[in-house]
Amino acid sequence: MSEQQPNPYASDPGQGGQPGMPGPPGQGDYKWGPGEASYGYPQPYPAAGPPAYQPTMAVGIPAPVPAPAPMNGAGVSIGDITVVGDQIITPSGNMPLKGAVWNATDFSRTEEKIPTHAIILAVIFFLFCLLGLLFLLMKEKKTTGYIQISVTSGGRHHSTMIPAQDQNTYPWVMSQLNFARSLSI
Repeated sequence: MSEQQPNPYASDPGQGGQPGMPGPPGQGDYKWGPGEASYGYPQPYPAAGPPAYQPTMAVGIPAPVPAPAPMNGAGVSIGDITVVGDQIITPSGNMPLKGAVWNATDFSRTEEKIPTHAIILAVIFFLFCLLGLLFLLMKEKKTTGYIQISVTSGGRHHSTMIPAQDQNTYPWVMSQLNFARSLSI
């Protein structure tokens, strides 16, 4: 095993290598642990009430009020995501509609099985009239799972889950999603 060599930079006063010795300004300011939210991390919920206003005009001059978004009647609601006017309204905040990226992932599955009563009827009628095996052709389809919808716009991201009721749930959700995509262009 080799001997450990001392750190050649430990005595450099520009690096602040000795404990307790001041280094250049700004190097001792680093703190370990979570900091402020940045890109890719959830943004904190806005405080209750109107958004903070940064005045750009002199005090006493009223700020212009933005005109409300035109309501053209075209809107869609997918789970807890609602498109109204030129905004996407979600529980995690409003997002601009223009340039939104929509994604859908199908986590549902459909199982097909022979129900128990069909097996019982097949056994009973097979003994009496030899046609009981036709009862084994009875099938029961059951769909379980969910469809995940996610939207990203204006630096925010929101996902929602829609339970799959039957085989037609995914095509219905995709038609709603394609309509929302057409509004986002």
